Amino acid sequence: MYFYVKAIHIIFVVTWFAGLFYIVRLFIYNREACDKPEAGRHILQQQFSIMIKRLWFIITWPSCVLTIIFGTWMAILFGSLPAWLMVKIGFVVALLLYHISLHFIYRQQIAGKFNYTSRQLRVWNELSTLFLVAIVMLVEVKSMLSFVWGLVGLFSLGLILLLAIKRYRKSRNQGK
Repeated sequence: MYFYVKAIHIIFVVTWFAGLFYIVRLFIYNREACDKPEAGRHILQQQFSIMIKRLWFIITWPSCVLTIIFGTWMAILFGSLPAWLMVKIGFVVALLLYHISLHFIYRQQIAGKFNYTSRQLRVWNELSTLFLVAIVMLVEVKSMLSFVWGLVGLFSLGLILLLAIKRYRKSRNQGK
């Protein structure tokens, strides 16, 4: 039974992360549509609103809930909470807080309020990458992963992602 629950848990983790990665991209495109001429802006934002609502409520939220349900079930079947699993649960709680922050952005954008620039959203989007790496590394390497080296690796990855965003912005501005 444990391996079936684990397989279903992994499936919903994948769909949850797919939703988290794509929703922020849609937020970015929706925000950038504000800079278009009125005719195009209205059409784009109307389409993005439909896409955002469907992704958020048909894929991302259900995947989040089912990930938590099957993850909890799997932890019960596992029978204990080793240190690595407790750290992983800490990252999952932080991921849930990230998810909730995206829900606030969702509500703002659906209401036509754009409080974040596309650059800020791009940086915010990379947090899900850090969560994904941290959680997968904890699950797969468990106790072999040094806590200090794990933090150094996450910090380094974060810096690389920020540099990539900066480089992308520079190349995008040169193309204009």
